[in-house]
Amino acid sequence: MKYYKEVKDKERIICLLCRHSCSIREGNVGMCGVNKNVDGELKNLVYGHPVAVHIDPVEKKPIYHLLPGSSALSFGTVGCNFRCPFCQNWDISQEHKINENINVSPEEMVNLAIEEGCDSIAYTYNEPTIFYPYAKDVGLLAKKKELKNIFVSNGFESPEVIKDMASWIDAANIDLKSWDSDYYRKVLKGGLEEVKDTLRRMVDEGIWVEVTTLLIEGENDSDRDIREMAEFIKNDLGPHVPWHLTAFHPDYKMLDHERTNLETLQRAKQIGKEAGLYYIYLGNVPVHGDTHCPECDELLIDRTGYSITVNRLENGHCPNCRREIEGVWK
Repeated sequence: MKYYKEVKDKERIICLLCRHSCSIREGNVGMCGVNKNVDGELKNLVYGHPVAVHIDPVEKKPIYHLLPGSSALSFGTVGCNFRCPFCQNWDISQEHKINENINVSPEEMVNLAIEEGCDSIAYTYNEPTIFYPYAKDVGLLAKKKELKNIFVSNGFESPEVIKDMASWIDAANIDLKSWDSDYYRKVLKGGLEEVKDTLRRMVDEGIWVEVTTLLIEGENDSDRDIREMAEFIKNDLGPHVPWHLTAFHPDYKMLDHERTNLETLQRAKQIGKEAGLYYIYLGNVPVHGDTHCPECDELLIDRTGYSITVNRLENGHCPNCRREIEGVWK
């Protein structure tokens, strides 16, 4: 796809990477700080310049229903199109200074993943939509080498990018950060309806989707908000879509806010189960992230932290009742 469109007066271009649709004049950058109008074309300034590259368990993304127990080569750049005050990677996401001394080509990134025995590549740490041209070039090569591709995102991709992603992205973990439109717009600098639309579109495109909500007490943890989020996931995405409820810890601009209690996550999980969701997992707390069969409640996968201690799936099915378990298992 073409990542921008020209404006009739030729003095600006419209970035098509995310839903901010930044109108960028010559020599300027969009809200993300890393996509620039250079001679009337969109230049991705972080292309080939990652600032974080690690080997992670795929469960850390978190992705629980794709190749459990496997490793993902994970990387990110500087920059973001949101301004979340609780960001845990704020030192890179809110940074616009690019270290051009770091150069990793798409070919080198894929080769590194293979050398390290990874089964997937995850585009993560900051918002990958803002380095989509780089991510896609890596991803297309990875796909040829039979590696999976995982997007870990705030869900503000443009419809054009979502359509394009379907050709190479296998799975995405999308943040559903709040159920308050004003909070999304004023505090996060995003949009709730846009994120909901992204989630629907990704599911419709056949991308395996998991949803994460960072629960912050007093901000987004009311029974009503949790229930409505759960009902949205069930009714608009499907009851099989995994929901990760994770604990907030003080960071960035919210250092004076209390860490989320385990009881808050357990309350949210119960509300989600009552709404009819099959797979709900708790994160950033010392509990098992087990997967049970929605039909017979058989233990299928036992997770202790990010380690898989038991995996009883048989070709993607429950060994007891033979129900097919939703996910990407091979």
